[in-house]
Amino acid sequence: MKEKSAEHPRIPAVERDGVQPLLPGSPSLRARGGGLGDGLGDGLGDGRSEGLWNRNFRLFFVARTAALFGDGMIPVALTAGLLGAGRPHSSVGFALAAWMGPLALFVLFGGVLADRFTPRRMMIIADALRLVGASVLAFSFATGNPPLWVVYTLSSVAGVGAALFQPGVASTVPRVASDVQRGNAVLRVSEALMTMAGPAFAGMLVGLASAGAVYAANASTFLVSGLCLFLLRLAPAPSDDAQRGGFVAELVDGWREFRARSWLWGVIAIWTVYGFMVLGPMLPLTAVEVTEAHGSGTYGVMMAVNGAGSVVGGLLALRLRPRRPLAAGAVALTGVCVNLLVLGLGLPVPALGAGQFVAGAAFAFWLVMWSTTVQTHVPPEALNRLHAYDVAGSLLMLAAGRALAGPVADQVGAPEVLLAGAVINMVVVAVLLVARPISRLERIA
Repeated sequence: MKEKSAEHPRIPAVERDGVQPLLPGSPSLRARGGGLGDGLGDGLGDGRSEGLWNRNFRLFFVARTAALFGDGMIPVALTAGLLGAGRPHSSVGFALAAWMGPLALFVLFGGVLADRFTPRRMMIIADALRLVGASVLAFSFATGNPPLWVVYTLSSVAGVGAALFQPGVASTVPRVASDVQRGNAVLRVSEALMTMAGPAFAGMLVGLASAGAVYAANASTFLVSGLCLFLLRLAPAPSDDAQRGGFVAELVDGWREFRARSWLWGVIAIWTVYGFMVLGPMLPLTAVEVTEAHGSGTYGVMMAVNGAGSVVGGLLALRLRPRRPLAAGAVALTGVCVNLLVLGLGLPVPALGAGQFVAGAAFAFWLVMWSTTVQTHVPPEALNRLHAYDVAGSLLMLAAGRALAGPVADQVGAPEVLLAGAVINMVVVAVLLVARPISRLERIA
């Protein structure tokens, strides 16, 4: 990256070397031209002095809620549309892969583009792409049986849109929320509720109308999201006008920023193992074990219970402010171990429900602690790219873990894989707590 002007120097960020990062709103940061908190009470129009539910946060909350509601409809719409048209079961998997593949591959580029052209602009473009793709699919399913290549291509367009959208979320939250942790917690509660509401609404709409109607509703959610983002009025940040190098240079610079923070790359390195060996296998094996033992209706109830647990985890994160958030989040992850144990031991339905609830709450609490830590410790000019590295690594390893879960379970048994996951879960928690750059990193108020 080219050197920034003297008015906006790079924010020191290597806390592990004893250099404290400049805090949003601190006198030194204001003197240097602002930051994430620039304009607080200065009349720049960011609205943050009004409290959490200021105009910008309300608009962003509606945008995220609408988009998450729409995302929850996609698996139901694809399944109903393709199977209803007589397509093979494998076509559903290929269509979902056509969505996730571009997301994982292009999210790093989305991070660079968000830094170069502002996150808000890229998120609006992403919503426009997804609006077009969902509208064409709605028309295609409503008027007949679309060719598979059309479904796969438009699913890929949606994946590219998600890749352009996701990196900007991390840097937008601190600019619209006066309290970053509360903002993340509220968004996490909304995500949990939409995870339950989206598929339920899509299932009802398929029964009353068709898969085309579901895609039409899906398109409308991206229209709402894009309009809300268009109406945001954000105070200028120094990173918006920073001088940039070439595209490849920006990627390389993002990698250097990533490597400079041992707590950041340490968590993500641990998370690749965790995603591959614990989180990846857990979802498909839960579906298989619960459905085979208790029926698909019970599995649906378990997913709803997990969502309810996520709501509780988000509400806890609204109230609790641990001094060392990553350490507190690591302790919370022991709740995932409870779920793996009850699944692996084949316990009765009430125990399965308790495990899903505890796991949902634990994981939601960790995600709020992690998101808030990244958003408050990473300088704004690097936040989008660093968040993109996080998303890319997580998605790739989760996808690999899900893909290999079935074959491995066929060889050694699903209960054995789940119980091994419980052991690995506790090892991961121990490593997070032993690694001092991670466990001793303190919260920024």
